[in-house]
Amino acid sequence: MSSLADRLLWLCSIPSPTGEEHALSEAIAERLAQERPGAKVRKHGRSLVVPLGSEAGAIVLAGHLDTVRSEPMAPVRREGDRIYGCGASDMKAGLALMMHLSATGRELPVTLVFYAGEEGPYAGNELERVLRDDDGVKAASFAVCLEPSDNELQLGCCGTLHARVTFSGTSAHSARPWQGDNAIHKAGPLLLELSSREPRWVEHDGLRYATVTSATMASGGSGRNVVPGLFEVNVNHRFGPGTSIAQARAEVESLVGGRAAVEFVDEAPSALPHRGHEAVRALESSGVRGVSAKQAWTDVARFEEHGIAGANFGPGIAAQAHQRGEWASVKELEVGWEILNRWLRVGCAG
Repeated sequence: MSSLADRLLWLCSIPSPTGEEHALSEAIAERLAQERPGAKVRKHGRSLVVPLGSEAGAIVLAGHLDTVRSEPMAPVRREGDRIYGCGASDMKAGLALMMHLSATGRELPVTLVFYAGEEGPYAGNELERVLRDDDGVKAASFAVCLEPSDNELQLGCCGTLHARVTFSGTSAHSARPWQGDNAIHKAGPLLLELSSREPRWVEHDGLRYATVTSATMASGGSGRNVVPGLFEVNVNHRFGPGTSIAQARAEVESLVGGRAAVEFVDEAPSALPHRGHEAVRALESSGVRGVSAKQAWTDVARFEEHGIAGANFGPGIAAQAHQRGEWASVKELEVGWEILNRWLRVGCAG
């Protein structure tokens, strides 16, 4: 059987930016069929579902195929403990564990889900299609998203929404600004408020999550000598578990306070940590590096929307996600494999 490092190198050698996952999906399906004769691979668009045994109440191990689009990177390679490649940590390291588990040939109450579109807008994520159309996945009892977590168990997740906030003014020649109404200047008070806004913390199951709001993009103006009549700011609002999307929207609208038009362009729900869940307790006692709150969004929220509790655990290095020189540690890959096997053997598979 190929080593974990070889699997990760192979996965990184097949580019899979969001929307272009087809080649990797097909290659994984072919390799799984070779390494696990008789494997039943179900396809949903560019996504794959692979049961490793009984599907009634199975555990889902889920990993997204896509990577962020990045500038040209150096060749995929191994240097000592590090494997370099786009998506090495986020999250092809997790995919390597999934493929390695399939290749063992063991019959387990586990279903693997390799899905497309996670790094793009919420609506384009194919995990939603899988959860809607695949009866085996619908019947799952628990899900693990193998997001890069440094082999920590990261529970729950924050929700997120993006709002396009548009300030309207009146254009004019910049030599006579009094003849116009500068839309960029009108945005100033809101930007100052955002810069001084402190995180607001909420606690669930002994874990703390921060609600934070940031301006992340801005555009406006038609020329260097023109007072701008329009100015747009992308406001990203991250909110802790227990807050609904409707409540998050209301908070952003209250913050803007009628000073600009607000259009919500992308949004995703939060998820509770489920620390008391039997599978979470078993994973927590299987050698993970620690337990923390997931201060970001992941697809555990999507599983929760479909009535399936979940957690985040993976061997990828969180700080390497979306980096130009992204790498993953072979040692951490092997540690993640040991933890996963211990959990499946003792805590879940009997």
